[in-house]
Amino acid sequence: MSFITSADAIFMLTVQTLFNAPVRLENWSADRAWEAAAIEQVETRMSIDGKLNAGWVPNPVDMTLGIQPNSDSAIMFEGLSTAMAGARTPYILGGEITLPGLGRKYTLVTGYLVSASPMPSAGRLLEERQFTIRWERVYPVGI
Repeated sequence: MSFITSADAIFMLTVQTLFNAPVRLENWSADRAWEAAAIEQVETRMSIDGKLNAGWVPNPVDMTLGIQPNSDSAIMFEGLSTAMAGARTPYILGGEITLPGLGRKYTLVTGYLVSASPMPSAGRLLEERQFTIRWERVYPVGI
């Protein structure tokens, strides 16, 4: 039997040439820890005589991460953003998400940090920060 809890999920991130070891992301937003946008699998077009034509096209996967403002993971993303700005180059990311309740893993391949919250917004409390990574591919695998 599988369970749908996300509390035991493990998200490991690698940053080629910047960090020597994978980093475990922690202290997620309670409402939306991460979200992978749906990708368009097929493009279609209709011919003038009413025939629908289709073709598979590759598309990247945008994933938005929600991190608590006091998370060490937010500090890691600040370091990555600062390093990218200083070097004026993107760093290649890799990732792996383990979902023990489902008995599934997802391998995240060739990613780039495409947007980053530079600081937490403030209200009654400091708000979560969002970081968006664009992945070339996401592969599902069993544990």
